[in-house]
Amino acid sequence: MSEVQKSKGAAFKDLHAADGIFVMPNAWNAGSARMLEAAGFAAVGTTSAGIAFGLGLPDYEGALAREAALEEACRIAGAVRVPVSVDAENGYGHAPEDVAETILWVADAGAVGASIEDFSASFGAGGLYDRALSVERVEAAAAAAASLPFPFTLTARAECYLSGHANPFEESVARVVSYRDAGADCLYVPGIADAETIGRLVKEVEAPVNVVVGLAGNPLSVSQLEDLGVKRVSIGGSLARATFGLVRRAAEEIRDRGTFTFSDGQVPDAELCRFFAGRQELSAP
Repeated sequence: MSEVQKSKGAAFKDLHAADGIFVMPNAWNAGSARMLEAAGFAAVGTTSAGIAFGLGLPDYEGALAREAALEEACRIAGAVRVPVSVDAENGYGHAPEDVAETILWVADAGAVGASIEDFSASFGAGGLYDRALSVERVEAAAAAAASLPFPFTLTARAECYLSGHANPFEESVARVVSYRDAGADCLYVPGIADAETIGRLVKEVEAPVNVVVGLAGNPLSVSQLEDLGVKRVSIGGSLARATFGLVRRAAEEIRDRGTFTFSDGQVPDAELCRFFAGRQELSAP
């Protein structure tokens, strides 16, 4: 543990304790992380989907190995001065001890936070861990985080909406409240997009809430989410998917029309070289 990581961990904790809202966009490699930092964001998250796509893999459980995900997370954390939180999927294992080990690996990668899901496609019917096991997993993650010599922010996710639970709001609230009590610092219920439900969730859980935007449709603005009491906003893999959308449109233009108008929006080579050369020292371990 370095003093830099200790400082980043404290800064990330402070963002969750301070008044107001903050946006934590998600990067999939060191270059995208540096550009997000340069835009002025106070923290960066990783996206397991974006990392998988960048490696030519699908966003399926098991396709992106823990080692590969954390290698990229290490590059991202080492490329920026701001805190980094890792999308650690389901902790890369069902058992509480698997989740605890992943938290320690995340810390070794240089990150100061992680999110853990309570869903695995390979776990029983429906994939959602039962609540008791889910709480044990969060407790194990929180204990691992507490053992670190620097502040570590644990985010616990309830996947009820994405897994098709019959009563997603009620079950999500029950789960994230229990995760809060088990030691989670931030709570996250992906799949909620409407203002009324987000506002209800924030009031029910009485803890910092993360909302993801960019999945589909017309997302609420940051100011609207702040009015609802949301603490943190993430964008998941949406920026990575938008980037791949640009690649696909450019490829189709070249193939079908033989033109290259896609290049009108590119950043000049010299500008990118100056930008990345100016941060070269951050690549050193």
